[in-house]
Amino acid sequence: MPRPTPASGPRVVLIGPPGAGKSTVAAALAQRWQLEPRDTDTDVETTAGKSVADVFVEDGEPHFRELERAAVATALDEHDGVLALGGGAVLDPRTRDLLQAYRQGGGVVVFLDVSLAHAAPRVGLNQSRPLLVGSPRAQWQALMDVRRPVYEEVATVHVSTDGLRPVEVAEVIESRLRDQRVSEAGA
Repeated sequence: MPRPTPASGPRVVLIGPPGAGKSTVAAALAQRWQLEPRDTDTDVETTAGKSVADVFVEDGEPHFRELERAAVATALDEHDGVLALGGGAVLDPRTRDLLQAYRQGGGVVVFLDVSLAHAAPRVGLNQSRPLLVGSPRAQWQALMDVRRPVYEEVATVHVSTDGLRPVEVAEVIESRLRDQRVSEAGA
């Protein structure tokens, strides 16, 4: 299948909560399309020289969000593969503006959605997730209550990952992109 071709930037950007499978689906899509995957959490870790959890603990969430915002801007500007954003990246208004500009240039933002029942085993809801410390299930649900409307606002495509393997999610994304192009061509 021909891959989407925005004017510039990644072929597709994946957003969604912890446990949705953004990184693994990015790798699956990148392999299918013979592109490179990129994850902004990994970019932040490279810049900071430590894990996301350590940045949160040692430097605080505001510092992490600054690093994340810069990582997203850089990746949108220079990466032409499949890009996975950290779960909270879309909460920043400047990042949403960047994603809107990317979409206006022909880019596709895919919201990988997941239910708590399917996210829990994937992320373990453990303390390596800094925003899920305390009562992880309740924290995850609270995050989703706040983030879901933002994910839905930013996304051009919405895909549930519940019960699907990463390669199956990649197939669904390809199908949705194909349907979207057919619909746009007929409009």
